[in-house]
Amino acid sequence: MDFASRIVAWQIAHGRHDLPWQRTRDPYRIWLSEIMLQQTQVATVIGYYARFLERFPDVASLAAASQDEVMPYWAGLGYYARARNLHRCAQEIVARFDGAFPQSAETIATLPGIGPSTAAAIAAFSFGERSPIMDGNVKRVFTRHFGIEGDPAKRDVEQKLWQLAREQVHAHDDTLDMVGYTQGLMDMGATLCTRRSPTCERCPVADTCTAKREGRQASLPTPKTRRAVPERSTSMLILEHDGAVLLIQRPQTGIWGGLWSLPECAAEAEPIAAAHALGLTGRQAYALAAFVHTFTHYRLHVRPWFIPVTAPTAAPSHGGAQQVWVSARDLDKYGLPAPVKKLLEGMFEAGMDRDFALSHSN
Repeated sequence: MDFASRIVAWQIAHGRHDLPWQRTRDPYRIWLSEIMLQQTQVATVIGYYARFLERFPDVASLAAASQDEVMPYWAGLGYYARARNLHRCAQEIVARFDGAFPQSAETIATLPGIGPSTAAAIAAFSFGERSPIMDGNVKRVFTRHFGIEGDPAKRDVEQKLWQLAREQVHAHDDTLDMVGYTQGLMDMGATLCTRRSPTCERCPVADTCTAKREGRQASLPTPKTRRAVPERSTSMLILEHDGAVLLIQRPQTGIWGGLWSLPECAAEAEPIAAAHALGLTGRQAYALAAFVHTFTHYRLHVRPWFIPVTAPTAAPSHGGAQQVWVSARDLDKYGLPAPVKKLLEGMFEAGMDRDFALSHSN
């Protein structure tokens, strides 16, 4: 058997068959799973996938919702541009295709937030289209098996990988099981041909693998040149009045785009003065335990400050951003970044008072 046929046979016998998005050919559900699985592990996605579908069971219900309604069901998954594009994409499917998901990878790839590999996966899983995929896991399988040198993110290397991928599919006639082949490649990359310690003894194509033959599993794919991760700092203000805290909506672009978060000020700024700049009066600021949150391109050092404030004499101002006072019972209605949600849930559970602040300060 050739490469593709071996992958299919292995997937049938040893691949994953019990994931929730494998029980359907509905392109909406398959699309949702593919977007959620980008940069996120399967174990994390499963719970989010079920909750999202319970609230938005089809493309029409997602398109009809507002972005503020969508974001709480994504909060914690990270890479929030995916959620914004998901919402835009649903609206475009309704507007351009009368709510029916397009069936070709070429057309699917014209929709917001869907690249060529994701489009091919949706078309293969939903409609059996003979379109090859090339996500991060599959790049690792192909670079090792075919001995492809160079950073897979570079254009020339990526084009070579895509050409190889097309050749494996087009070497077959229409009898190739595209669902089994596509899922098999994903399963191989996720469970056997892993970044570290690949399980070559169980690989169905080990006897034709260049990396296995030459002992180069650790050097393929060619590692990216690592750069120093920038460090940034900020202060977050937990402004409390009558059991509620002030949240502001972040800009649609950038980190945590479109989510609700805490007001911020420069790390070196005086927190009481920052509260006053928002039109709020606080007498004492309590420094809570600092924490670090790592993004893709930098590490953010956060110092939270708990500041009880008196009733505002005027609406707070924060650069024109939307803002709202939120109590504990309403916190889940707002899409919050995971570290901010964890921080506020801890404070609400402890009573949101001075004793909590003192016990958690440092």
